[in-house]
Amino acid sequence: MSDFVPDGPIENVPRSVKSGAYAGRGIAVFTSGGDSQGMNAAVRAVVRFGIYLGAKVYFIKEGYQGMVDGGENIVEATWSSVSGNLHKGGTIIGSARCKDFRVREGRLKAARNLINRGITNLVVIGGDGSLTGANLFRQEWSSLVDELAEKGVITAEEKSKYCNLYIVGMVGSIDNDFCGTDMTIGTDSALHRIIESIDAIAATAYSHQRTFIMEVMGRHCGYLALAASLASEADYVFIPEWLPEADWPSRMCKKLSSEREAGQRINIIIVSEGAVDRDGNTITSEMVKDVVVKNLHQDARITVLGHVQRGGRPSAFDRVLACRMGAEAVLALMEAEAETEPCVVSLDGNQAVRLPLMECVIKTQAVSKAMSEQNWDVAVQLRGRSFARNLETYKMLTRLKPPKLSPEMTQQMRRQLSRSGYTLAVMCVGAPACGMNAAVRSFTRNCIYRGDIVLGVEDGIEGLIKDNVKELQWSSVTGWVGQGGAFLGTKRTLPEGNYEKIAETINKHKINGLLVIGGFEAYNAVLQLAQQKKTYKEFCIPMLVIPSTISNNVPGTEFSLGADTALNEITEICDRIRQSAQGTKRRVFIVETMGGYCGYLATMAGLAGGADQAYIFEETFGAKDLLRDIEHMISKMNDGVQRGLVLRNEKANGNYNSDFMYRFFSEEGKNYFSARMNVLGHMQQGGSPSPFDRNMGTKMAAKAAEWLITKICECAQADGSINASSPDTAVLLGIIKRNYCFSPVEDLQNDTDFVHRLPKQQWWLKLRSLLRILAKHDSAYVEEGLNVQTIEETGQSLTM
Repeated sequence: MSDFVPDGPIENVPRSVKSGAYAGRGIAVFTSGGDSQGMNAAVRAVVRFGIYLGAKVYFIKEGYQGMVDGGENIVEATWSSVSGNLHKGGTIIGSARCKDFRVREGRLKAARNLINRGITNLVVIGGDGSLTGANLFRQEWSSLVDELAEKGVITAEEKSKYCNLYIVGMVGSIDNDFCGTDMTIGTDSALHRIIESIDAIAATAYSHQRTFIMEVMGRHCGYLALAASLASEADYVFIPEWLPEADWPSRMCKKLSSEREAGQRINIIIVSEGAVDRDGNTITSEMVKDVVVKNLHQDARITVLGHVQRGGRPSAFDRVLACRMGAEAVLALMEAEAETEPCVVSLDGNQAVRLPLMECVIKTQAVSKAMSEQNWDVAVQLRGRSFARNLETYKMLTRLKPPKLSPEMTQQMRRQLSRSGYTLAVMCVGAPACGMNAAVRSFTRNCIYRGDIVLGVEDGIEGLIKDNVKELQWSSVTGWVGQGGAFLGTKRTLPEGNYEKIAETINKHKINGLLVIGGFEAYNAVLQLAQQKKTYKEFCIPMLVIPSTISNNVPGTEFSLGADTALNEITEICDRIRQSAQGTKRRVFIVETMGGYCGYLATMAGLAGGADQAYIFEETFGAKDLLRDIEHMISKMNDGVQRGLVLRNEKANGNYNSDFMYRFFSEEGKNYFSARMNVLGHMQQGGSPSPFDRNMGTKMAAKAAEWLITKICECAQADGSINASSPDTAVLLGIIKRNYCFSPVEDLQNDTDFVHRLPKQQWWLKLRSLLRILAKHDSAYVEEGLNVQTIEETGQSLTM
């Protein structure tokens, strides 16, 4: 949610941690406050990683209430006690509000129960209230221990041994309302539920030309409503942080009416449950419906999603996030000393960080204070720059028409009225990926909004060769954001050998800038064009690549558009495959994923799906490794595990293909388990884009438009021509750690394995050890969390 980056010094010396490194320690994990999807994945990671380090791990059931009541509410966890729960929503160990813990007597009972079991390390999974309670408990711990000793409840030896309490927090909340982390556990899953509901309702609304008012959660934070509006092309949104104008009923009706006149059959309005007007009065769904019905006489319906948003399976993003945060939380506890300040493990960009717990809580409470005092602008700023940019992006993308411009105007007339009047082209290259259409829509409307002309090139490079180019209007891209595939068409053709025809098309349409959306072929295509700039002056225009491929194999970025959708498809299919064997004893599934030579999908799906192993090209393996893994599978089944899941990247090994591995596992494990094989194929490329990919495509395309216009202006000549000949005018827009990075494609050549179509450095390989550890393999873990001593509001969020 927030845009915080370190201001003080950072301890960033990753170290390797081996099995049993902290033997004898006692850890307890509990969930508190409202539940959220992904909590079970976090609990599972804490339990298994704690056991891996040699610690005794305990469940505290029913949150703080279980801590106060003690008894059977505090039980030791085993490896198998968290098996089969990764795909479940909610929390298997329960969560409850606890009045007893709010008074000292209740906290005294909790302290006694923890000491009786040798527990002085707590992992708290909850919101700011739960974390504040844990910090108070820690502050009082010494006095609580002294009081217990004075009353003779504990011995002097116990008083000395358990004199310190260490706590680490993980934020579990669907509202994404905690300052200090980009995404809280459960937010992405809640967005999945909302978008699934809106997509389903849009179909029936289209049939009857209805207006639907969707009410979503977010009593004090409008993140869900705002992100859902971006991802669903909602026509209007009401959130607590952005108050509508006093005459919002007439403004809303004018917009809806104009859209219907333009041929739109449905309207979607999203209302956050905490929405208010400028006088602080609540704006309800019923109020919005009454305005629509009375003024427009439209058939309007209300859908209140309610707790549906908290339920269902956690998304792949939330599962992986919870696994990473859970391991880092345990490690932070083990490394803590008496003077160590309590921390919250959170996500900053793509980096796990440890932030001062109470500083984050104070900043979170500052937002609530600003809103209670009706300082709405301050509240938006405290939410972070990303929240503010999301809001501005939504406002721009949902305008009915661009300023001052209309489709009836000629190109010359529009250039005269616009600020820049440049012509930009957009095309897709390579295999289709979900999110491409969202990026094209965002880019088109961003450019038109600025006063520029946008040309859509059909079928990628072939469109430039054959002059299949058409102008895109504001209304041309309506409804694109939630659609999979690539409406512009996409092919793998590269420019080599067709430079003359491409130059002719660029010259004919006077194209001043080019956006290419695609995977490795898109990167290679722009590289080839950039290398020909000295030969063809037509290529001396700014060019930018938005990486979009399910394989996530493009250099210069850690994430590619479409990979999140594919990962969710794989994870959901693996859940179903496992469920198909319910009641069938001892079965192992061999599942083949796509990705070319890149093992990203297999590895991340392995983490999200709880796989026992994931074979990839980047890590060589042989028959001995397969036999060792089969023996490991047999040992786990002897301990009570009934089903196994093995993922294999499609090009992991030319000889050990999926059929061979299926037969090998069947033969060597025939006395212990049966095996089945599944090749997922192009199901991984289909489906509707995930909320992450919809919003990522929207935001990256907006940045692409801004960069291209800036470069065009910088390279404009006196005669009106563009001379963008330097390497920094042909770039790939990527996400690296915490930043958007514009990397010259010619510089990326040294970081590329062109034979196997891979980056030479891949960040996700560091998660391979965590995958093995959570599957009970013996492996050394490489710490990834940064210790951030202080935080300052700045920077930019890379998430939704």
